[in-house]
Amino acid sequence: MDANIISYSTFRGATRGSKIVVTGALPTLRTASAAVMACCSEMLSKEIYFCTGCGCSAPTRLQIRIPRPLGNGPSRFIPEKEILQVSKVDPRTQSIFEDAFAALGRLDNISLVMGFHPQYLESFLRTQHYLLQMDGPLSLHYRHYIGIMAAARHQCSYLVNLHVNDFLQVGGDSKWLNGLDGAPQKLQALGELNKILAHRPWLLTKAHIEHLLKAEEHSWSLAELIHAVVLLTHYHSLASFTFGCGITPEIHSDGGHTFRPPSLSQYCVCDIANGNGHGHLEERRGNHQVSEVSGEVEVLMERMKQLQECRDEEEASQEEMATRFEREKTESMLVATAEDEECVPSRDVSRHFEDPSYGYKDFSRRGEHVPTFRVQDYSWEDHGYSLVNRLYPDVGQLLDEKFQMAYNLTYNTMAMHKDVDTSMLRRAIWNYIHCMFGIRYDDYDYGEINQLLDRSFKVYIKTMVCSPEKTTKRMYESFWKQFQHSEKVHVNLLLMEARMQAELLYALRAITRYMT
Repeated sequence: MDANIISYSTFRGATRGSKIVVTGALPTLRTASAAVMACCSEMLSKEIYFCTGCGCSAPTRLQIRIPRPLGNGPSRFIPEKEILQVSKVDPRTQSIFEDAFAALGRLDNISLVMGFHPQYLESFLRTQHYLLQMDGPLSLHYRHYIGIMAAARHQCSYLVNLHVNDFLQVGGDSKWLNGLDGAPQKLQALGELNKILAHRPWLLTKAHIEHLLKAEEHSWSLAELIHAVVLLTHYHSLASFTFGCGITPEIHSDGGHTFRPPSLSQYCVCDIANGNGHGHLEERRGNHQVSEVSGEVEVLMERMKQLQECRDEEEASQEEMATRFEREKTESMLVATAEDEECVPSRDVSRHFEDPSYGYKDFSRRGEHVPTFRVQDYSWEDHGYSLVNRLYPDVGQLLDEKFQMAYNLTYNTMAMHKDVDTSMLRRAIWNYIHCMFGIRYDDYDYGEINQLLDRSFKVYIKTMVCSPEKTTKRMYESFWKQFQHSEKVHVNLLLMEARMQAELLYALRAITRYMT
């Protein structure tokens, strides 16, 4: 195959004549064809009859068989054509994709979906590259194994499989992959921290930290523990994004392909392989949905305007602000996280962690009381940032840039409206997530949340942040029906980063208490 432009559809095995189709504009690299052929060669076998349905070639028989993708594009929730258009029209996105491919030899579906927001994607990839590949307290195989442990807590087989391969490539012992009990005692000891951070971070205490730092020959150093904590929180939150955006496995991954022939006879096999099978149906459904929720955006914009006017006229007392926080915190517990049944993790995933029955529980149940985490007492800006940067140089700066990028990112648009200040809405989303984790900002009026976030949106937020494996396409489609997919991806970036910062705040506060 010629070494020219390569796109993710190369991995999807689309065919025209005797060549693999290359669509979309991604990296122009001499190494590309070798990487693609190495990937595809694992799945080629027996025979293929080339399609004649669209006149793309005469019937030809070769002694190979090319896999067909199970999904239509990088996301189950977002039409493939919208994601592909991003890289075609945005030179900056294409350049970021090229750099990512050159560094890793792959371009995963997470990056393709994040490509809607190239500024954020650049910051995300830079941070992830530093955590996984640059100098740091932990060895490379430890880093990938911790990524496996963290993703497995949320049954995210997509991320687990990704890091199983990376773990082996950097020389990791395959015996560790048989189960957590096959890993070193030092990593096994991290299981409790992983469990609590993923599901109930407010329960973390300095005793948990002390247990890890004073385990005799299996002890962690402070620097190693900071590195591990950042990796755990990174992959917990990335699992949220993966489920929240409906990320599908790449064709070369488990669950990403099949050799069974397509059953939709009305479509050319080439179109099905490129994920174009139901385009017209999706378009018709989309138009119907927009007509059903006409005015949704205008109502939200009007509420934002009214809230701003109320702010200008009068300011609530500190007592009233505290009461509104407690009310919103209590109401957040009444929001159901999902409609479906409990998800049972597969053996491939569950073997990488202990106590699979342990999951998210609201932080104040049956009369239990967990003290409010007040940001004025311990904040990322004043405390967490400096601690991370001191023990793991430069990572605090990278994380801070990523948090700020997600929080401040705006195009001053809302659906079809331009020149809109969205800061009030973005802050409501961020603070609602922290409120669910018991974290309070004294200067924020939590009464705004109920005005700006409707119940369907809250259900999506809570499920995606607290029990992401239960996120469904119906939840994704149920909120902000007039908004663009790129705006919903932006919401997911906000949710992911707010969740990561919330986990980090609890972990870093516990470490600080241990140190003092």
